[in-house]
Amino acid sequence: MAGKKRKKARQETAADAASRRQYAALPYRNRERLEIMLVSSRETRRWVLPKGWPMKGKKPHAVAATEALEEAGLLGKIAKKPVGSYHYIKRMSNGAALACEVDVFPFRVQKQRKNWREQDQRLTSWFEAAEAAHLVDEPELSDILLTFARPSREDEAEQAVVTLESVNR
Repeated sequence: MAGKKRKKARQETAADAASRRQYAALPYRNRERLEIMLVSSRETRRWVLPKGWPMKGKKPHAVAATEALEEAGLLGKIAKKPVGSYHYIKRMSNGAALACEVDVFPFRVQKQRKNWREQDQRLTSWFEAAEAAHLVDEPELSDILLTFARPSREDEAEQAVVTLESVNR
């Protein structure tokens, strides 16, 4: 009997650990500069990324895309690999605190629907990356946003070529 109790306790612990993982979309668009969409959380009204718990039968990037649609009405293309992860403490409705790790998937926004599931429960807004990084509470998420917005070396080289060409004209 004691062996069964120990086995059950181990299974519950593993399930609890798995439930602490979440998946987020990092909604972005390129206008004159890269912009990132943040959504307000339902309870505390903090600025966050659309995110959610694992869903049976869905891959992590598909979960993140689903959350972007439900929380912000966004349609677009999501990356299959995360650009990073961050940690935060989720406050549950019963007052409990749950440590979570969130994998972040870039999501190039093509369209925002006129109506969506959580529209009456959240605000959405576009921000330049530096402002978005300042508005979120989690330092690791702030770093992810700033790193994501930083031009790649190839982009920098391309911009330098354009600059040199325009100077030589």
